[in-house]
Formats: sequence, C-alpha cells, structure tokens
Amino acid sequence: MSAAAMMAVKTLSDEEALTVVSIFPEWSADSVSYKKDDRVRYGDTLYKCLQDHISQSAWAPEDAVSLWVRTDDPAIEWPEWVQPTGAHDSYSKGAKVTHNGKKWISDIDANVWEPGTPSSNWTEYIEE
Repeated sequence: MSAAAMMAVKTLSDEEALTVVSIFPEWSADSVSYKKDDRVRYGDTLYKCLQDHISQSAWAPEDAVSLWVRTDDPAIEWPEWVQPTGAHDSYSKGAKVTHNGKKWISDIDANVWEPGTPSSNWTEYIEE
C-alpha cells in the first residue's frame, strides 16, 4: 500500500471506513506489530485495535476482545447485541440493539448488561 493510501486509511472515520472495508489489510497472525487505532479486516468484518501489540494466532480479532473491537455499520439501525468486555465497547444511553428476536434500547451509558435479564438497564422496544 502506498504512503498516501496508508495515510487515507488512518484518517477515515469509522463510518467512512465501513464504506471501503476492502482497502484495509487482512489481519495476520504472523507477528505483525499493530498499533492502537489500526484497523484490519477479519473475515467480512472491520476491527479497530485497542492497544499496541504483536499479533499471534490466539489473538484473532473475534477472540481477543481486549485487543480488538468490532466496527459496526451505523446504517444498521438495530445491530445484533454483542457482549461488551469493558468501557471501550459498552453501549451508550439510547443505543439500539436486537437480541433474542427482540429490539432493545439502552437506558444508561456504559451499559454492559445483556438485554432482557433482570437489572439489565434495557427497555424493550415494541412497534405499534
């Protein structure tokens, strides 16, 4: 990738990046030095690096949640809920998700609870 292309990749917002996922490098387990905020493709999904590290096979983006966070498509109004692993990927107040066939809206910031469980801090959205 040219220096100009690498600079463009680094300056895109997550929303812009999701429109050109194919230009991002595929994640590699071959001792690649990843830096915070680097983005990679893993399968059909774009991930952002949360902390500097050197890759290894056990640290694939879908498995190493302390190292990578999935970049969701903002065009999807009700994305599937994913269990947050900490403050970096918790749900904000008003976030919308789908879980177990129902739609939910977060009642609080930093929501890490599963929708539909006791004290989950989610309100079920029911279409009228």
